[in-house]
Amino acid sequence: MKKDKKGKAIVIGQGYVGLLVAVAAAEVGWDVVGIDLDKTKVEMLQNGSSPVEDISDELLQKITEEGRYRASSDYSDAVDFDVAVISVPTPLRETKPDLSYIELSGKDLAPFIKPGAIVILESTTYPGTTEELLAPILEKGSGLKAGQDFYLGYSPERIDPGNTNFGLKETPKVVSGVNSQSLAKVKDFFDGFIVKTVPTTGTREAELAKLVENTFRHVNIALVNELAQFAGQLGIDIWEAIEAASSKPFGFMKFTPGPGVGGHCLPIDPSYLSWQVQTTLGMPFRFVDLANDINNHMPDYVVQRVTDLLNADSKAVNGSKILMAGIAYKSNTGDVREAPALKIIELLQSRGANVVAADPFVVDQNWPNGVEKLSFNKDAIDSADLVILINQHDGFDLNLLEETATAVFDTRNVIKEGKTVTKL
Repeated sequence: MKKDKKGKAIVIGQGYVGLLVAVAAAEVGWDVVGIDLDKTKVEMLQNGSSPVEDISDELLQKITEEGRYRASSDYSDAVDFDVAVISVPTPLRETKPDLSYIELSGKDLAPFIKPGAIVILESTTYPGTTEELLAPILEKGSGLKAGQDFYLGYSPERIDPGNTNFGLKETPKVVSGVNSQSLAKVKDFFDGFIVKTVPTTGTREAELAKLVENTFRHVNIALVNELAQFAGQLGIDIWEAIEAASSKPFGFMKFTPGPGVGGHCLPIDPSYLSWQVQTTLGMPFRFVDLANDINNHMPDYVVQRVTDLLNADSKAVNGSKILMAGIAYKSNTGDVREAPALKIIELLQSRGANVVAADPFVVDQNWPNGVEKLSFNKDAIDSADLVILINQHDGFDLNLLEETATAVFDTRNVIKEGKTVTKL
């Protein structure tokens, strides 16, 4: 069914966040140009191949053939845009926020801003970025005033790769603007394809909301990760204790331990808040600092447990063949951003282990160096001295793993503990 034409939308950054926004906008009638400076990714998109699991090749090809979407690495394709969404990475560099991608996007986009255009920042960042950093860049490059000549707002992403229940459209979206007029425009855009929008008074509140969400998760995951270490030493089953606690129908939210935290959000976003508190107020954000310390060292704990398991079987890490079952940061995705498995691999290799891995979701260009890529089958499992289960990917036969492996270290509590299986 052909949608009514709404105007021209530019989405800068065609990764896990930007591509979903671009496709959703195209589906409801916007003419969308997805801009990304990665020419390899742009070529993939132009050929109808999606680099993101949540967008199928068929859907991408459909909206491309209908003329609703095209990918480009040239900002001149932004001419005459009505809405621009900036969804670029905001990594940490030596514990400090790197906003260079936002700055570059703003400078490249600014000459194409026309009166009445809408610009929305989605990238996770510290409170104040939209008004104090991005607005001046856009104003200088366009000669126009934010909130007066064009509309400017912030709407943090809430993408959970691989989540089949809460995708982009089903998840309520926080929206904000530099003034009430900008807020109304940002809200109207996202109301077109999001089930519910949640307005905030200003952009700083929206920027902080994103950091609050992920800091909350980061701190609670650190709590159960540390509990898992202590419970193991005390001979207590942490998984059973958590299940028992979660039977309480109020006042408790279930979090589970794991080999570490990954993705863009948890390992990075809370540190943005910690950095701002430290630089602006001169005070440490102790909860975040402590959570960082615990979660960042979970790969070390995994390697220590693996070392103990091999020692119990009269084997050393040096020379042992260790199969990593999954290397993405979460199940049923190929996202290896900040994946704890990468640190575990590095630590094991530094100790002389022969590390191999099986992960059908991770593409070759994101595969770790020095690690042989195997299929998850009987031969791969049988040839390993020990298997570390990182992810419960669909397609991983856990019964085969339990029956075939010499030893398994289960970091997700998905296999019944037995003679060959040890839980985190």
